[in-house]
Amino acid sequence: MNGKATTTRTRLERGRSALGPALELVHTGRAPTRAVLTAELGVTRATAGAVAAELEALGLIRVDSRPGAAAGSQGRPSHRLSVDDTGPVVLAAQVHADGFRAALVGLGGRIVATAPGCVTVQADPAQVLGEVVDAGAELLRRSGRRCVGAGLAVPSAVAEPEGTALNPLHLAWPAGAPVRDIFAERVSAAGITGPAFTGNDVNLAALAEHRHGAGRGAQHLLCVATGHRGVGGALVLDGRLHSGSSGLALEVGHLTVNPEGRPCHCGSRGCLDVETDPLAFLTAAGRNPGPEVSLLQRARDLLRGEYDDPSVRTAAEELIDRLGLGLAGLVNILNPDRIILGGLHRELLDADPDRLRAVVADRSLWGRSGGVPILACTLDHNSLVGAAELAWQPVLDDPLAALA
Repeated sequence: MNGKATTTRTRLERGRSALGPALELVHTGRAPTRAVLTAELGVTRATAGAVAAELEALGLIRVDSRPGAAAGSQGRPSHRLSVDDTGPVVLAAQVHADGFRAALVGLGGRIVATAPGCVTVQADPAQVLGEVVDAGAELLRRSGRRCVGAGLAVPSAVAEPEGTALNPLHLAWPAGAPVRDIFAERVSAAGITGPAFTGNDVNLAALAEHRHGAGRGAQHLLCVATGHRGVGGALVLDGRLHSGSSGLALEVGHLTVNPEGRPCHCGSRGCLDVETDPLAFLTAAGRNPGPEVSLLQRARDLLRGEYDDPSVRTAAEELIDRLGLGLAGLVNILNPDRIILGGLHRELLDADPDRLRAVVADRSLWGRSGGVPILACTLDHNSLVGAAELAWQPVLDDPLAALA
Protein backbone atom coordinates (compact mmCIF):
# COMPACT_ATOMS: atom_id res chain seq x y z
CA MET A 1 0.00 0.00 0.00
CA ASN A 2 1.48 3.38 -0.97
CA GLY A 3 2.01 6.24 1.49
CA LYS A 4 -0.94 8.29 0.31
CA ALA A 5 -3.38 5.40 0.73
CA THR A 6 -1.98 4.65 4.20
CA THR A 7 -2.41 8.28 5.22
CA THR A 8 -5.99 8.33 3.92
CA ARG A 9 -6.84 5.11 5.77
CA THR A 10 -5.27 6.39 9.00
CA ARG A 11 -7.22 9.64 8.75
CA LEU A 12 -10.44 7.71 8.10
CA GLU A 13 -9.88 5.45 11.12
CA ARG A 14 -9.07 8.44 13.31
CA GLY A 15 -12.19 10.22 12.11
CA ARG A 16 -14.44 7.24 12.75
CA SER A 17 -13.06 6.80 16.25
CA ALA A 18 -13.96 10.45 16.84
CA LEU A 19 -17.59 10.05 15.75
CA GLY A 20 -18.87 9.26 19.24
CA PRO A 21 -16.96 12.02 21.06
CA ALA A 22 -17.97 14.48 18.34
CA LEU A 23 -21.64 13.53 18.59
CA GLU A 24 -21.57 13.91 22.37
CA LEU A 25 -20.06 17.40 22.02
CA VAL A 26 -22.87 18.47 19.70
CA HIS A 27 -25.49 16.63 21.77
CA THR A 28 -24.51 18.50 24.94
CA GLY A 29 -24.12 21.86 23.19
CA ARG A 30 -20.38 22.07 23.79
CA ALA A 31 -19.50 22.21 20.09
CA PRO A 32 -21.79 24.72 18.37
CA THR A 33 -19.34 25.22 15.49
CA ARG A 34 -16.89 23.14 13.51
CA ALA A 35 -14.03 25.29 14.82
CA VAL A 36 -14.94 24.40 18.42
CA LEU A 37 -15.33 20.75 17.44
CA THR A 38 -11.84 20.79 15.90
CA ALA A 39 -10.34 22.24 19.07
CA GLU A 40 -12.23 19.93 21.44
CA LEU A 41 -11.31 16.79 19.50
CA GLY A 42 -7.71 17.86 18.96
CA VAL A 43 -7.83 16.95 15.26
CA THR A 44 -7.23 18.77 12.01
CA ARG A 45 -9.91 20.88 10.34
CA ALA A 46 -10.13 18.30 7.56
CA THR A 47 -10.76 15.47 10.03
CA ALA A 48 -13.33 17.50 11.96
CA GLY A 49 -15.07 18.31 8.68
CA ALA A 50 -15.15 14.65 7.69
CA VAL A 51 -16.51 13.65 11.11
CA ALA A 52 -19.25 16.28 10.95
CA ALA A 53 -20.15 15.22 7.42
CA GLU A 54 -20.46 11.57 8.42
CA LEU A 55 -22.66 12.40 11.42
CA GLU A 56 -24.82 14.49 9.10
CA ALA A 57 -25.06 11.59 6.66
CA LEU A 58 -26.26 9.38 9.51
CA GLY A 59 -29.11 11.83 10.14
CA LEU A 60 -27.83 12.81 13.58
CA ILE A 61 -26.63 16.39 13.16
CA ARG A 62 -26.95 19.30 10.76
CA VAL A 63 -24.05 21.31 9.38
CA ASP A 64 -24.76 24.88 8.30
CA SER A 65 -21.96 25.65 5.87
CA ARG A 66 -23.14 29.22 5.22
CA PRO A 67 -23.81 30.77 8.62
CA GLY A 68 -24.19 34.52 8.84
CA ALA A 69 -21.22 36.38 10.33
CA ALA A 70 -21.79 37.98 13.71
CA ALA A 71 -21.79 41.77 13.80
CA GLY A 72 -18.24 43.12 14.09
CA SER A 73 -16.60 39.75 13.47
CA GLN A 74 -13.77 39.27 11.00
CA GLY A 75 -12.95 36.40 8.69
CA ARG A 76 -15.12 33.59 7.42
CA PRO A 77 -17.53 32.26 10.07
CA SER A 78 -17.15 28.62 11.06
CA HIS A 79 -19.75 26.06 10.01
CA ARG A 80 -22.46 25.81 12.65
CA LEU A 81 -23.39 22.42 14.11
CA SER A 82 -26.70 21.37 15.64
CA VAL A 83 -28.62 18.17 16.26
CA ASP A 84 -30.95 17.12 13.47
CA ASP A 85 -34.44 17.79 14.79
CA THR A 86 -35.91 15.36 12.26
CA GLY A 87 -33.53 12.54 13.17
CA PRO A 88 -34.02 9.41 15.29
CA VAL A 89 -35.61 9.46 18.73
CA VAL A 90 -35.64 7.26 21.81
CA LEU A 91 -38.60 6.25 23.94
CA ALA A 92 -38.35 7.65 27.47
CA ALA A 93 -40.71 6.64 30.27
CA GLN A 94 -41.17 7.62 33.90
CA VAL A 95 -43.28 6.00 36.60
CA HIS A 96 -44.05 7.94 39.79
CA ALA A 97 -46.46 7.77 42.70
CA ASP A 98 -49.22 9.60 40.81
CA GLY A 99 -48.97 7.95 37.42
CA PHE A 100 -46.58 7.73 34.52
CA ARG A 101 -45.45 9.63 31.44
CA ALA A 102 -44.09 8.47 28.09
CA ALA A 103 -42.15 10.66 25.69
CA LEU A 104 -40.11 10.67 22.52
CA VAL A 105 -36.79 12.44 23.03
CA GLY A 106 -34.31 13.46 20.35
CA LEU A 107 -30.65 14.32 20.59
CA GLY A 108 -29.90 17.42 22.60
CA GLY A 109 -32.44 16.40 25.24
CA ARG A 110 -35.35 17.69 23.11
CA ILE A 111 -38.73 16.27 24.04
CA VAL A 112 -40.49 15.69 20.70
CA ALA A 113 -43.81 14.36 22.03
CA THR A 114 -45.19 13.37 25.41
CA ALA A 115 -48.18 11.53 26.84
CA PRO A 116 -49.19 11.51 30.53
CA GLY A 117 -50.72 8.41 32.03
CA CYS A 118 -52.99 7.28 34.86
CA VAL A 119 -53.21 8.80 38.32
CA THR A 120 -53.36 5.42 40.04
CA VAL A 121 -50.32 3.17 39.70
CA GLN A 122 -51.31 -0.49 39.87
CA ALA A 123 -49.55 -2.93 42.18
CA ASP A 124 -48.46 -5.09 39.24
CA PRO A 125 -45.33 -3.53 37.65
CA ALA A 126 -45.84 -5.58 34.47
CA GLN A 127 -49.27 -4.00 33.96
CA VAL A 128 -48.00 -0.47 34.56
CA LEU A 129 -44.94 -0.85 32.35
CA GLY A 130 -47.07 -2.43 29.65
CA GLU A 131 -49.35 0.64 29.70
CA VAL A 132 -46.48 3.12 29.57
CA VAL A 133 -44.79 1.28 26.69
CA ASP A 134 -48.12 1.13 24.82
CA ALA A 135 -48.41 4.91 25.25
CA GLY A 136 -44.90 5.34 23.90
CA ALA A 137 -45.54 3.00 20.98
CA GLU A 138 -48.57 5.08 20.04
CA LEU A 139 -46.43 8.23 20.07
CA LEU A 140 -43.96 6.49 17.76
CA ARG A 141 -46.69 5.40 15.36
CA ARG A 142 -48.02 8.93 15.14
CA SER A 143 -44.58 10.46 14.66
CA GLY A 144 -43.25 8.03 12.08
CA ARG A 145 -39.78 8.53 13.58
CA ARG A 146 -37.07 5.90 13.87
CA CYS A 147 -36.53 4.71 17.45
CA VAL A 148 -33.07 3.59 18.53
CA GLY A 149 -33.68 2.59 22.16
CA ALA A 150 -35.74 3.05 25.31
CA GLY A 151 -35.11 4.24 28.87
CA LEU A 152 -37.20 4.07 32.05
CA ALA A 153 -37.02 6.14 35.25
CA VAL A 154 -38.49 4.67 38.44
CA PRO A 155 -38.80 6.07 41.99
CA SER A 156 -36.61 3.41 43.52
CA ALA A 157 -32.99 2.43 43.87
CA VAL A 158 -32.19 0.08 40.98
CA ALA A 159 -29.71 -2.63 41.88
CA GLU A 160 -26.95 -3.41 39.42
CA PRO A 161 -26.41 -5.58 37.48
CA GLU A 162 -29.80 -7.23 38.11
CA GLY A 163 -31.94 -4.19 37.25
CA THR A 164 -34.32 -4.77 40.16
CA ALA A 165 -36.24 -2.06 42.03
CA LEU A 166 -35.14 -2.65 45.61
CA ASN A 167 -37.31 -0.17 47.46
CA PRO A 168 -40.28 1.22 45.51
CA LEU A 169 -41.60 2.63 48.81
CA HIS A 170 -44.13 4.99 47.25
CA LEU A 171 -45.51 2.44 44.82
CA ALA A 172 -47.35 -0.73 45.71
CA TRP A 173 -44.79 -2.79 43.81
CA PRO A 174 -43.01 -5.66 45.54
CA ALA A 175 -39.43 -5.05 46.63
CA GLY A 176 -36.99 -6.53 44.15
CA ALA A 177 -39.34 -6.29 41.16
CA PRO A 178 -37.32 -7.08 37.97
CA VAL A 179 -38.26 -3.78 36.34
CA ARG A 180 -35.47 -3.77 33.75
CA ASP A 181 -36.40 -7.21 32.43
CA ILE A 182 -40.11 -6.39 32.42
CA PHE A 183 -39.52 -3.09 30.62
CA ALA A 184 -37.23 -4.70 28.03
CA GLU A 185 -39.79 -7.45 27.38
CA ARG A 186 -42.62 -4.94 26.92
CA VAL A 187 -40.48 -2.79 24.62
CA SER A 188 -39.61 -5.78 22.46
CA ALA A 189 -43.20 -7.03 22.40
CA ALA A 190 -44.35 -3.60 21.17
CA GLY A 191 -42.00 -3.90 18.20
CA ILE A 192 -39.76 -1.06 19.42
CA THR A 193 -36.17 -1.55 18.29
CA GLY A 194 -32.99 -0.85 20.24
CA PRO A 195 -31.79 -1.70 23.75
CA ALA A 196 -33.82 -0.87 26.88
CA PHE A 197 -32.44 0.58 30.11
CA THR A 198 -33.77 1.40 33.59
CA GLY A 199 -32.52 3.73 36.34
CA ASN A 200 -33.47 5.66 39.45
CA ASP A 201 -35.43 8.83 38.66
CA VAL A 202 -33.25 11.29 40.60
CA ASN A 203 -30.05 9.75 39.24
CA LEU A 204 -31.41 10.29 35.76
CA ALA A 205 -32.58 13.82 36.55
CA ALA A 206 -29.04 14.64 37.68
CA LEU A 207 -27.55 13.16 34.51
CA ALA A 208 -29.91 15.22 32.35
CA GLU A 209 -29.21 18.43 34.26
CA HIS A 210 -25.47 17.83 34.01
CA ARG A 211 -25.62 17.42 30.24
CA HIS A 212 -28.32 19.93 29.34
CA GLY A 213 -29.32 22.03 32.35
CA ALA A 214 -28.26 23.66 35.61
CA GLY A 215 -25.43 21.17 36.22
CA ARG A 216 -23.42 21.91 33.06
CA GLY A 217 -19.76 22.37 33.79
CA ALA A 218 -19.84 21.02 37.37
CA GLN A 219 -17.18 18.48 38.27
CA HIS A 220 -18.80 17.31 41.52
CA LEU A 221 -22.53 17.83 41.13
CA LEU A 222 -24.97 17.00 43.92
CA CYS A 223 -28.66 16.79 43.02
CA VAL A 224 -31.40 16.51 45.65
CA ALA A 225 -35.05 16.41 44.63
CA THR A 226 -38.51 15.56 45.81
CA GLY A 227 -41.02 14.58 43.19
CA HIS A 228 -44.51 13.27 43.85
CA ARG A 229 -43.47 11.45 47.03
CA GLY A 230 -40.20 10.99 48.88
CA VAL A 231 -36.73 12.48 48.41
CA GLY A 232 -33.83 11.26 46.30
CA GLY A 233 -30.25 12.28 45.66
CA ALA A 234 -27.57 11.77 43.05
CA LEU A 235 -23.92 12.62 42.52
CA VAL A 236 -22.26 13.20 39.14
CA LEU A 237 -18.46 13.04 39.22
CA ASP A 238 -16.49 14.18 36.18
CA GLY A 239 -19.51 13.63 33.94
CA ARG A 240 -20.45 10.17 35.24
CA LEU A 241 -23.09 9.13 37.73
CA HIS A 242 -21.65 7.82 40.97
CA SER A 243 -23.86 4.82 41.62
CA GLY A 244 -21.73 2.96 44.17
CA SER A 245 -20.74 -0.68 44.07
CA SER A 246 -24.19 -1.94 43.09
CA GLY A 247 -26.20 1.07 41.97
CA LEU A 248 -27.46 2.04 45.43
CA ALA A 249 -25.41 5.13 46.29
CA LEU A 250 -26.87 8.46 47.46
CA GLU A 251 -30.07 7.27 49.14
CA VAL A 252 -30.21 10.68 50.79
CA GLY A 253 -33.91 10.42 51.56
CA HIS A 254 -33.06 8.43 54.65
CA LEU A 255 -30.85 10.99 56.34
CA THR A 256 -32.41 11.86 59.70
CA VAL A 257 -33.15 15.58 59.97
CA ASN A 258 -35.73 15.49 62.78
CA PRO A 259 -35.17 12.71 65.35
CA GLU A 260 -38.65 13.24 66.81
CA GLY A 261 -40.29 13.55 63.42
CA ARG A 262 -42.66 11.54 61.28
CA PRO A 263 -42.30 7.75 60.99
CA CYS A 264 -40.57 6.81 57.73
CA HIS A 265 -41.34 3.87 55.47
CA CYS A 266 -37.79 2.63 56.05
CA GLY A 267 -38.52 2.03 59.75
CA SER A 268 -36.69 5.08 61.04
CA ARG A 269 -38.14 8.46 62.00
CA GLY A 270 -37.69 12.03 60.76
CA CYS A 271 -35.96 11.19 57.45
CA LEU A 272 -35.70 13.74 54.64
CA ASP A 273 -38.03 11.42 52.74
CA VAL A 274 -40.99 12.20 55.02
CA GLU A 275 -39.95 15.62 56.33
CA THR A 276 -39.40 17.55 53.08
CA ASP A 277 -41.65 16.01 50.41
CA PRO A 278 -44.97 17.42 49.08
CA LEU A 279 -47.10 15.44 51.54
CA ALA A 280 -45.04 16.79 54.46
CA PHE A 281 -45.52 20.34 53.20
CA LEU A 282 -49.28 20.00 52.71
CA THR A 283 -49.67 18.38 56.12
CA ALA A 284 -47.61 21.06 57.87
CA ALA A 285 -49.65 23.77 56.14
CA GLY A 286 -52.89 22.15 57.30
CA ARG A 287 -54.10 21.40 53.79
CA ASN A 288 -55.93 18.34 52.57
CA PRO A 289 -54.03 16.91 49.58
CA GLY A 290 -57.25 15.95 47.78
CA PRO A 291 -57.58 13.62 44.78
CA GLU A 292 -58.03 16.33 42.14
CA VAL A 293 -54.36 16.85 41.25
CA SER A 294 -51.05 15.23 42.14
CA LEU A 295 -49.44 15.93 45.50
CA LEU A 296 -46.58 17.70 43.78
CA GLN A 297 -48.85 20.00 41.79
CA ARG A 298 -51.00 20.78 44.85
CA ALA A 299 -47.89 21.66 46.87
CA ARG A 300 -46.51 23.82 44.07
CA ASP A 301 -49.78 25.68 43.65
CA LEU A 302 -49.99 26.32 47.39
CA LEU A 303 -46.42 27.60 47.62
CA ARG A 304 -46.76 29.85 44.58
CA GLY A 305 -50.25 31.15 45.21
CA GLU A 306 -50.64 31.32 49.00
CA TYR A 307 -47.16 32.01 50.36
CA ASP A 308 -48.43 35.08 52.23
CA ASP A 309 -50.71 32.84 54.32
CA PRO A 310 -48.93 32.47 57.71
CA SER A 311 -49.58 28.73 57.88
CA VAL A 312 -48.11 28.20 54.41
CA ARG A 313 -45.07 30.37 55.11
CA THR A 314 -44.41 28.62 58.43
CA ALA A 315 -44.68 25.21 56.79
CA ALA A 316 -42.31 26.28 54.01
CA GLU A 317 -39.75 27.60 56.52
CA GLU A 318 -39.96 24.33 58.46
CA LEU A 319 -39.21 22.33 55.32
CA ILE A 320 -36.44 24.72 54.26
CA ASP A 321 -34.70 24.36 57.63
CA ARG A 322 -34.82 20.58 57.51
CA LEU A 323 -33.75 20.45 53.89
CA GLY A 324 -30.86 22.79 54.70
CA LEU A 325 -29.79 20.55 57.57
CA GLY A 326 -29.70 17.54 55.25
CA LEU A 327 -27.82 19.43 52.53
CA ALA A 328 -25.24 20.63 55.07
CA GLY A 329 -24.50 17.06 56.10
CA LEU A 330 -24.07 16.06 52.46
CA VAL A 331 -21.75 19.03 51.85
CA ASN A 332 -19.57 17.93 54.77
CA ILE A 333 -19.31 14.40 53.38
CA LEU A 334 -19.17 14.97 49.62
CA ASN A 335 -17.69 18.47 49.15
CA PRO A 336 -19.60 19.15 45.90
CA ASP A 337 -18.84 22.19 43.74
CA ARG A 338 -22.54 22.71 42.95
CA ILE A 339 -25.91 21.67 44.36
CA ILE A 340 -29.05 21.58 42.25
CA LEU A 341 -32.54 21.11 43.63
CA GLY A 342 -35.53 19.63 41.82
CA GLY A 343 -39.25 19.15 42.30
CA LEU A 344 -40.73 20.90 45.33
CA HIS A 345 -37.22 21.64 46.62
CA ARG A 346 -36.72 23.92 43.63
CA GLU A 347 -39.87 25.81 44.63
CA LEU A 348 -38.66 26.11 48.23
CA LEU A 349 -35.38 27.56 47.01
CA ASP A 350 -37.23 30.10 44.87
CA ALA A 351 -39.52 31.02 47.78
CA ASP A 352 -36.71 31.88 50.22
CA PRO A 353 -33.22 31.37 48.76
CA ASP A 354 -31.45 33.33 51.49
CA ARG A 355 -32.90 31.20 54.28
CA LEU A 356 -31.90 27.90 52.67
CA ARG A 357 -28.38 29.08 51.85
CA ALA A 358 -27.93 30.45 55.37
CA VAL A 359 -28.92 27.13 56.94
CA VAL A 360 -26.47 25.23 54.75
CA ALA A 361 -23.68 27.74 55.49
CA ASP A 362 -24.27 27.66 59.24
CA ARG A 363 -24.40 23.88 59.45
CA SER A 364 -21.59 22.87 57.10
CA LEU A 365 -17.85 22.96 57.73
CA TRP A 366 -17.10 24.75 54.48
CA GLY A 367 -20.22 26.87 54.29
CA ARG A 368 -18.80 30.22 55.33
CA SER A 369 -15.32 29.95 53.85
CA GLY A 370 -16.22 28.11 50.64
CA GLY A 371 -19.93 28.41 50.02
CA VAL A 372 -21.40 25.91 47.57
CA PRO A 373 -23.65 27.36 44.84
CA ILE A 374 -27.22 26.11 45.28
CA LEU A 375 -29.26 26.34 42.09
CA ALA A 376 -32.66 25.25 40.84
CA CYS A 377 -32.94 22.51 38.22
CA THR A 378 -33.86 24.06 34.89
CA LEU A 379 -35.23 21.19 32.80
CA ASP A 380 -38.89 20.28 32.67
CA HIS A 381 -39.32 16.50 32.99
CA ASN A 382 -35.61 16.04 33.71
CA SER A 383 -36.06 12.42 34.80
CA LEU A 384 -37.59 11.68 31.40
CA VAL A 385 -34.70 13.40 29.66
CA GLY A 386 -32.30 11.40 31.83
CA ALA A 387 -34.04 8.15 30.91
CA ALA A 388 -33.52 9.17 27.29
CA GLU A 389 -29.82 9.73 28.00
CA LEU A 390 -29.51 6.07 28.97
CA ALA A 391 -31.01 5.05 25.65
CA TRP A 392 -28.88 7.49 23.66
CA GLN A 393 -25.62 6.36 25.29
CA PRO A 394 -24.90 3.45 22.89
CA VAL A 395 -25.31 5.87 19.97
CA LEU A 396 -23.01 8.38 21.66
CA ASP A 397 -20.46 5.62 22.26
CA ASP A 398 -20.43 4.30 18.69
CA PRO A 399 -22.87 5.88 16.21
CA LEU A 400 -21.99 3.57 13.33
CA ALA A 401 -22.48 0.36 15.31
CA ALA A 402 -25.65 1.58 17.05
CA LEU A 403 -27.35 2.68 13.84
CA ALA A 404 -26.21 -0.24 11.68
